[in-house]
Amino acid sequence: MQAKLVEIKETLNRMLHVPVSEQGRWLGEVVRGYLAYHAVPTNARAITAFVHYATWHWRRALGRRSQKGRVTWERMAKLAAHWLPPARITHPYPQQRFIVKHPRWEPSALAALARICPGGAR
Repeated sequence: MQAKLVEIKETLNRMLHVPVSEQGRWLGEVVRGYLAYHAVPTNARAITAFVHYATWHWRRALGRRSQKGRVTWERMAKLAAHWLPPARITHPYPQQRFIVKHPRWEPSALAALARICPGGAR
């Protein structure tokens, strides 16, 4: 996560003179891709922190655009709500995925379970 945030910070500093809409579109894609991979159960705190710090780096980059470029958190919250996806868990638990792909009960199995004896049929 730290490496990705450093990459975001460097790229946003290079994109200082790019319009805010382009920056938001780019950062939204990056955050969306990160969440697509890391938004698994039990990782909610980490992805929430990632979205927060990505927003924080974007706010700092916007604040450096001019000498009077103070960007308030109210304005930043509106920009983040518009351009960045919310941090939420998108993947199910592994057991739920397994049950969907490999159900224990099959509708085509009309006969009851056959008992197999190691010595053969009796």
